[in-house]
Amino acid sequence: MWDPDKYLAFDDLRARPFFDLVNRVGASKPRRVADLGCGPGNLTVTLRERWAGAVVEAFDSSPEMVAAAREHGIDATVADVRDWQPAPDTDVVVTNAVLQWVPDHLALLPGWIAALPPGAWFALQVPGNFDAPSHLAIRELVASETWRGRLGSVALVHRESVPDPAGYAAVLTAAGCRVDAWETTYLQPLTGADPVLEWVTGTALRPVRDALDESDWQDFRADLAPLLRAAYPEQADGTTWLPFRRVFAVAHKQP
Repeated sequence: MWDPDKYLAFDDLRARPFFDLVNRVGASKPRRVADLGCGPGNLTVTLRERWAGAVVEAFDSSPEMVAAAREHGIDATVADVRDWQPAPDTDVVVTNAVLQWVPDHLALLPGWIAALPPGAWFALQVPGNFDAPSHLAIRELVASETWRGRLGSVALVHRESVPDPAGYAAVLTAAGCRVDAWETTYLQPLTGADPVLEWVTGTALRPVRDALDESDWQDFRADLAPLLRAAYPEQADGTTWLPFRRVFAVAHKQP
């Protein structure tokens, strides 16, 4: 269960990879633009503004996120990305911070590319920070004696689910695309009480939140907070710096 308000608490910082991604898409007048995993729709709005003549297709697996997207004026629907197939006029596909939740998503890419028309663009961005101190702390706490009985079956995202840029480039090139793939580590300036905890609450901790009742959830947060404060100390000016690695690939299907 996603919380759009929690996710949007850092919307300006979370948006940076999205804009770096779509800025590499060279489509001028696409007929249809698909946003796979549109979230609360605040970024889908920018796709509609950039390509005003296109049909914008948007969906998300979370009913809460879809409701938020509709409040932004996006005609979003609830759907699973694994079931999606491109319409014949789909000239641009954007999927931003979604595919890491689909462990077998590399197997989906060739079929999607094959179904796109010649000249179409496919742009993806996924987190690559699964070995970061924040994620290591979450996994260690989930596996601890205190929590493994309640959280042992929680499906956290692991590094093995997301290849490096070369891995995406290999798959998309084999599918008949010219590929631009890269990675970027952003240094996010966070402020406030336990800002890294609040940051991961909106994303990485979602499976944990879903598995716990309110009382246990607050206890888990209380156990995690000092681990994150130690890993990401607050600076003298009140800033907490969070390294934030992302992996990108933009594929242009050749004729």
